[in-house]
Amino acid sequence: MVGGRRIPGKNNFCGRNWCVYDACGIVCGLFTWLLLSYGQFCILAIMMTSFEDNKIHQSINFLIFEILFVLSGAAHLKTMFTDPGAVPKGTLTEEYIAQLEKEQQFNGTVLYKCTKCSSIKPERAHHCSVCKRCIRRMDHHCPWVNNCVGENNQKCFVLFTFYISLLSCHTLYWAIRQFVWCVGSDWKPCSVFSPPATTILLIFLLFESVLFSIFTAVMFGTQISAICSDQTGIENIKQERNWNNNGRRNVKPNEDIENCDNNNNKSSPAWKNLQVVFGGGGGQKFSFKWLNPFDVPFHSEKAFEFSV
Repeated sequence: MVGGRRIPGKNNFCGRNWCVYDACGIVCGLFTWLLLSYGQFCILAIMMTSFEDNKIHQSINFLIFEILFVLSGAAHLKTMFTDPGAVPKGTLTEEYIAQLEKEQQFNGTVLYKCTKCSSIKPERAHHCSVCKRCIRRMDHHCPWVNNCVGENNQKCFVLFTFYISLLSCHTLYWAIRQFVWCVGSDWKPCSVFSPPATTILLIFLLFESVLFSIFTAVMFGTQISAICSDQTGIENIKQERNWNNNGRRNVKPNEDIENCDNNNNKSSPAWKNLQVVFGGGGGQKFSFKWLNPFDVPFHSEKAFEFSV
């Protein structure tokens, strides 16, 4: 965006403000929903159609599955269609630099530039070869969400891995219980499908649950560790560590977090970093808003951002 004008690119796809036009990412994103839909199909076609004696257990597990399904899907869509923190393009001009000098945005400091974006690159921003943009605090580009994980959507991505892991673990438990119950009942009241078909469906569901419960749990742990240490995945690979350990320069916490820091000096840097990503304040170390993929924490979006 230059002078309030957005420059079109491959990340303005399908008429949305942010949607990356990448064939591999689109296929992976659709495949993610195919896997979710398969789990939903097995729950409705096998678990909920079986003549289980304990209807309360069946209903409670169905409710848990649907809640986790909705939260996982919402977090996935929010991660996919949220601008991860793209740096404005076309700012690498003499007029723009002169305007920065006039506004006293920098004073003899080094400016980093990205010739691919033709822009001034903020500190801790990296260029994504898929999105074709520089992304503030870029962690990595994830094909499963067809987007970069950066400053503005890291919370949604962490919640996506968290809820998918919980959903997979819950499905794994229910599928194992269903399989044992079907064998014990001689497959008669098991499902609307034949025993061989039911067996194949449950085996694929078990495989999917085991695979993605482990994969997303590892991703979730990696993301939490990166947030607490305030080091993105790319910075870890490149061994970049040239900023202050006390906080994030390009992300300004809201007033509540600042008041929290003033009133509670014993808060560890890890908790402060978690508050910046997930939101919080008022002296609270944890808020249930952290678990809401629709609640986006405040991030500063200065008109002029550059490396110092």
